[in-house]
Amino acid sequence: QVQLVESGGGLVQAGGSLRLSCTASGSISRINTMGWYRQAPGKQRDLVASITSGGSTNIADTVKGRFTISRDNAKNTVDLQMNSLKPEDTGVYYCNVVQGSIIVRQYWGQGTQVTVSS
Repeated sequence: QVQLVESGGGLVQAGGSLRLSCTASGSISRINTMGWYRQAPGKQRDLVASITSGGSTNIADTVKGRFTISRDNAKNTVDLQMNSLKPEDTGVYYCNVVQGSIIVRQYWGQGTQVTVSS
């Protein structure tokens, strides 16, 4: 089992910045992809950004140029730097980890609220 602890959410005005952090612990070997998903009220959970163990990133078009994902493999952390925030970025942000290659397991954090006021 992998446990994920998130931090860094909060309330910010449009145009502001926030940084989300997620730390993985437990059975953390063979973690492949780490990332962040977002779920707005009444909507599905969508990928915001992900990063592989090798450093390849996948960034949603809606946040490209504003959000940056980074990872520290030694510390088992993944961060999401969010700049130029917009009200539509509001939602619950979930840390996600994918582990394994043949047998794949996926883990989720408890979620952290990000609210961007206009």
